[in-house]
Amino acid sequence: MSPQTFLRDTGIELLDRNAQARVIPYEQVRAVYFVRDFEENPEANQKKVFASRPKSDGLWVRLRFHDGEEIEGLLPNDLLQVESQGYTVTPPDPNTNTQKIFVPRVALETMKVLGVIGSPVHRRRARHAEPSEDQMELFRKETSPET
Repeated sequence: MSPQTFLRDTGIELLDRNAQARVIPYEQVRAVYFVRDFEENPEANQKKVFASRPKSDGLWVRLRFHDGEEIEGLLPNDLLQVESQGYTVTPPDPNTNTQKIFVPRVALETMKVLGVIGSPVHRRRARHAEPSEDQMELFRKETSPET
């Protein structure tokens, strides 16, 4: 299947084991895993949460399914890239077989943003201001014992 065109109005277009294209309604899909190599169970070795704050840019989110299971992932920081039918997240461990996970909106009970990583707005660090001439001195400058 093509990652650019698999989302249809009526469901998700997938290839079955007989190489036939099928459209599965969104209500029947929990998640679609984009993997490097096909395995029987892509969730088997997959981490579900980040061990610490993610290092990659994006929105750090927690997805909660209707059965109570939760997974975390990163969404692009550009919300124009979010599909209307669901969310494509990068899983916590990009070194495993799973590269991306698409989760339809109807499969979710809640989705919470846990953090914004790598905000495009760079805050300037405040410089230490030099004291102005009209500012009162609270402490005397120490002088060397020779003076």
